[in-house]
Amino acid sequence: MWIYEKKLIFPVNIKNPDPKLAKIMLEQYGGSDGELGASVRYLSQRFAMVTPQAKATLNDIGTEEIAHTEVMGTIVRQLLKGATQQQIMDSGFDQYFVAHGLGVYPCSAAGDPWSAGGIQSKGDPITDLYEDMAAEKKALKTYDYLIALTSDPDVLKPLRFLREREIVHFQRFGEAK
Repeated sequence: MWIYEKKLIFPVNIKNPDPKLAKIMLEQYGGSDGELGASVRYLSQRFAMVTPQAKATLNDIGTEEIAHTEVMGTIVRQLLKGATQQQIMDSGFDQYFVAHGLGVYPCSAAGDPWSAGGIQSKGDPITDLYEDMAAEKKALKTYDYLIALTSDPDVLKPLRFLREREIVHFQRFGEAK
């Protein structure tokens, strides 16, 4: 059970709509190495951990990943807020728009729906922790790519915060291993 404080783990205040960037940001929301998958992966794997400390690590990080999903969803939503029909058409966001409007839907930047098929829970603590460390490295690299694709400071601030958390998670999984 958790206590939910109704504020984002990091503030998001994007001023300029950019549907093209929103489409790209979906990758870290619902892509194969995104935040949604990370939360489901860690919260599932925690049951096989053999020490209370390892269980707590996966529970804490899995819960934090849910908060990261909330930040990424907020980024996507704010990048779409106020977008014109022309911006949607010009950005290539039109196919997503037809299926989901300006709602935030768990999919990759390519439009592939989120699936648990991209995550693993083997039931072996060491195997799962290595999987988790690799997942954090992949998420870190995805943030590097996303950061490289924008110069909007309102988008860069939360992306840099989330990128730093991937480093911390990698370290925590290493300690748990």
